[in-house]
Amino acid sequence: MKLPPFYPLLDTGLLARRGFEVTAAAEAILEAGAGILQFRHKAFFSRDAYEQAARVAELCRAANSRFVVNDRADFAMLLDAALHLGQDDLAPADARRIMGQGSIIGFSTHNEAQLQAGDREPVDYLAIGPIFGTVSKENPDPVVGLETLRELRRITSKPLVAIGGIALERAQAVLSAGADSIAVISDLYPEPLTKASLRSRAEQWMTTCSSRK
Repeated sequence: MKLPPFYPLLDTGLLARRGFEVTAAAEAILEAGAGILQFRHKAFFSRDAYEQAARVAELCRAANSRFVVNDRADFAMLLDAALHLGQDDLAPADARRIMGQGSIIGFSTHNEAQLQAGDREPVDYLAIGPIFGTVSKENPDPVVGLETLRELRRITSKPLVAIGGIALERAQAVLSAGADSIAVISDLYPEPLTKASLRSRAEQWMTTCSSRK
């Protein structure tokens, strides 16, 4: 598969802390032209969270953008979404049995051993990070860095998503080091956060990643 170079994440926890509605954030990012959007929900997946995800799924379908659910294979199935798994989630092979061969599954890794193991799993793309220091995760793994990213790129032929502390001004360096796509959380949401400012920031990311050198 081919991933868009800009991979935005709707972090429901971050948006709640900023007092910004998830659906409005999704609209702004999709209006900027994002070809993929992940619903990142680390709290209990309540009925309200599911309804939020369902609304975002509808927006993605209307925008012809791929919708991804973080962690939960059951909700990904219900929403006809792609699935992104972490190291502590359901094993990729088990998720594949649930999701079926036609579904897209991504898998997060944080070091060489995990990336090598992930390359053998029945997944469609791999993520590696944190590339830089990050505030989006409570207990982040050790920083990977650009030089290690360049070395790890040789391990897999699967699409590779770089994540973790990546600011806009470092995007080109990350892509040049071998990433196919950049997952963005914190740097996507400007201050002050409005629908217009979020759309503008997403457009900046789209432009920067699309003009990779």
